[in-house]
Amino acid sequence: MRVVLAEDLFLLRDGLVRLLEAYDFEIAAAVDNGPELTRALLSLKPDVAVVDVRLPPTFTDEGLQAALHARSEIPGLPVLVLSQHVEQLYARELLADGSGGVGYLLKDRVFDADQFIDGVRRVAAGGTAMDPQVISQLLVHKARDEPLGDLTPREREVLALMAEGRSNIAIAERLVVTERAIAKHTSNIFLKLDLPPSDDDNRRVLAVLAYLGSS
Repeated sequence: MRVVLAEDLFLLRDGLVRLLEAYDFEIAAAVDNGPELTRALLSLKPDVAVVDVRLPPTFTDEGLQAALHARSEIPGLPVLVLSQHVEQLYARELLADGSGGVGYLLKDRVFDADQFIDGVRRVAAGGTAMDPQVISQLLVHKARDEPLGDLTPREREVLALMAEGRSNIAIAERLVVTERAIAKHTSNIFLKLDLPPSDDDNRRVLAVLAYLGSS
C-alpha cells in the first residue's frame, strides 16, 4: 500500500516513515511543505495520504488545503489528517464532500502504533478514522441545532462511536449492552437525523459524518 506523508518536523516525519514501513506500507513520498505535497499527491496518486494540517510556507492550513485540492482532482483520494489540537473548522472542511476515505487524528494517537496503523488502513479502504475528541466536539457544536438536539444522551454516545467507525457489535461490547439494543438506538438515530439506515458500516458512518460536517 503506497503512502504519501507530509510532516514538517524531521524527527516526527522520520518516525512515521519507519513506523509505516514496519507495517509493510510503501512510502511513495515524504515531504515537508504544502506545494511539494500537492505535487506528490497529484503525480503519484497514492493509496492514502497522511497529512499534517499545518505545513510551510504558511503554517496555517497548508496541508489540509493541499489535500482538499488533490481530492478535488482525484475524487475519493483517501486522506488521514494529523493535528496537534482539535480544530473543528478543519474537521468540517475535510468532511464537507461526504465521500469516503477520510480521517482526523490527534498527533498524540501516533504514539499508539496499533491505533494509528488501524486508522491509516481504515481510511485507505475508504472508511473513516475520527479521533474521539474530534467527534465529541463536533457533537457538542451540532447539539445546539436540530435535529441532533433531539437525540438522547445514549443515542449521542452511540453516534460518537459510530462516527469512529465502530460496528454495532463493537459498540455493544464497548457499552456493555446487547447488539439488539444498539440496533434500536441506531434506527432511532437515523430516523431523527432523517438519514436512511444501511447495513453497510462505511456508508452508515459516512452518512453520519456528512451530517456532522455540514454547516
